[in-house]
Amino acid sequence: MRLEHQCAAKPQIHYPCCIGGAGTCPPEDSDGPEAWILQEDEALGLGLDEDLASALEFFADISETRSFAILDDPDRAEEFRELLLRIDRRNALLGRTFERQTVNKRLRQEEHLTLMHQQI
Repeated sequence: MRLEHQCAAKPQIHYPCCIGGAGTCPPEDSDGPEAWILQEDEALGLGLDEDLASALEFFADISETRSFAILDDPDRAEEFRELLLRIDRRNALLGRTFERQTVNKRLRQEEHLTLMHQQI
């Protein structure tokens, strides 16, 4: 967080308030910036390329045969389930998209006071 400008308070605005931001937000339990960067690297690392290539193979097989029969094979079905679980775990590691409205809603609900108390 960076204070860029200080001005007089406006009576119709609830303070504190967020006026901007970008990127993804680390989950509350990400263990700090360094751990967050490592998680992000893991989520977007070489394993992701392999998983996306595997997913493409599954989709190509389904497209070529115009059938989901490939999933009738228990081994292939399990392989596909595991693939989807890995992709889902990667998605969770990437955090949530920053939404200014959501941040301001949480500030109005005074959630920041609980977080500040946890840091003391």
